[in-house]
Amino acid sequence: MLLSPPGLLPPRTPDPGPQLPFLLILLALMLGGWVEGQYLAVFVDGRILPIGGARLLDERKIRLELPNGGGIVVPVTRVDRIVEAAVEPDPQPVVAPLPACGFAYVEAEPPAGTPFAGEIVAAAKAANLHPGLVVAVVQAESAFQPYAISRVGAAGLMQLMPSVWLGAGLQTPFEPASNLRAGSTHLRALLERFKGDLTLALAAYNAGAAAVEKYGGVPPYAETRGYVRRVLGRFCPELQARPTSGPEEPLAAGG
Repeated sequence: MLLSPPGLLPPRTPDPGPQLPFLLILLALMLGGWVEGQYLAVFVDGRILPIGGARLLDERKIRLELPNGGGIVVPVTRVDRIVEAAVEPDPQPVVAPLPACGFAYVEAEPPAGTPFAGEIVAAAKAANLHPGLVVAVVQAESAFQPYAISRVGAAGLMQLMPSVWLGAGLQTPFEPASNLRAGSTHLRALLERFKGDLTLALAAYNAGAAAVEKYGGVPPYAETRGYVRRVLGRFCPELQARPTSGPEEPLAAGG
């Protein structure tokens, strides 16, 4: 994720209204400029569009710059993710976690000193996720910065896109407890969508579910493959060296 410079982080004051988060995001985008290069806009309806840049216009719309010129404006709620399209130059297998590395909730405290530990455990329990998995995702997404903003509008501890945090009914993506709840619920929904395959669910969290479904596995994008490795490496460092991943366990059995 491309995060806003520290000077752009808003003060820790109560949110005065639902438009403030977008004003903060827009400020970061105006000062930080366009996201430019070869990207993919992954839509919630399954479409994938190559783009050269993206910019939030206001609290409802995002402009997607087309590679050959021109652009289109779409509602922010239609965009699942925007991911770098660069392919891993020398693809290596993305190993799956050991079967014993379960993602279901257990009574486990995050490591000592983990920021927002209480909120993480509460969000993990509500979504039936292992607290260590939520910790690993937060570390990879924002490094525990509650006011982190990406240049394409992902925000907060779990870097929620507007389609996620608005869909969850949040007025702000920056409040830690609500961000963690919405992000954990989103990850749990992806686990159900991909039948308990943690590797695929994490790939979808980064690149969008449509990208995972298009490739029938972890997409070849370097950003996504690196992200999955970082999260799994932190959550379950004892990985079994095998090139493919299958369902961890039936969801009905407590996964």
